[in-house]
Amino acid sequence: MSSYSKTKKKPLGARVEDGLMEYILQKPVLPGEKIPNEFELAEQFGVGRSTVREAVKGLVSRGILEVRRGSGTYVINTSPAAEDPLGFGKAEDKYQLALDLFDVRLMIEPEIASMACKNAGEEDIRRLRRLCDETEALYVGGHNHIAKDIEFHTCIASCSKNQVVETLIPIMNQAVCTFANLTHRKLMEETLKTHRAITEAIEKRDFVGARCAMIMHLTYNRQTIMEILEEREKRKEKKTSDV
Repeated sequence: MSSYSKTKKKPLGARVEDGLMEYILQKPVLPGEKIPNEFELAEQFGVGRSTVREAVKGLVSRGILEVRRGSGTYVINTSPAAEDPLGFGKAEDKYQLALDLFDVRLMIEPEIASMACKNAGEEDIRRLRRLCDETEALYVGGHNHIAKDIEFHTCIASCSKNQVVETLIPIMNQAVCTFANLTHRKLMEETLKTHRAITEAIEKRDFVGARCAMIMHLTYNRQTIMEILEEREKRKEKKTSDV
């Protein structure tokens, strides 16, 4: 008997939908890539094909999947609608979205890190250190680290103890997810180094150090997006000149 039939907390279709979402994030299946067909998913989850269809429809409605007739079902976004209340996932130019998000993050996240130094409790700091370690272990191990990276940045925002800052968490989460999906692990060393610097500064209550470390972290990310955009423009110009 499949594990999906043992628990009665949610309807079967909803549980398979959750399982399929977890599969997409953990594999990972990146935006633009195709998920296994209906028959394979039914075997994988130990359910009927009609249940798989129900789960797929649920993820389509959440903006995660797109069914292309005659081709298959593709991932179009890895941030569920519930985590994307402002609808950034629908933006067509993801690179421009990433830059716009970084501009906003540069305005606010260094100061959030600074506030975290002043207001975080000892338990908050222990949790931040644990999340820093867990993100690093996933990244170095070649596993999908995006969810844990988001949790790390969310923890910093929560450490600020500012109720307005906490309402901005979905914007920061979307920025982390958008960047990770576009760069595919290009900045592992820089990310881990700056995550450590941010964590250590908050532990030491060094608000200037935390602010500077966060600026460095975001600057590395933004520079990478700019480099990718420059490469895209060069390819476009080459195609134009070849015609």
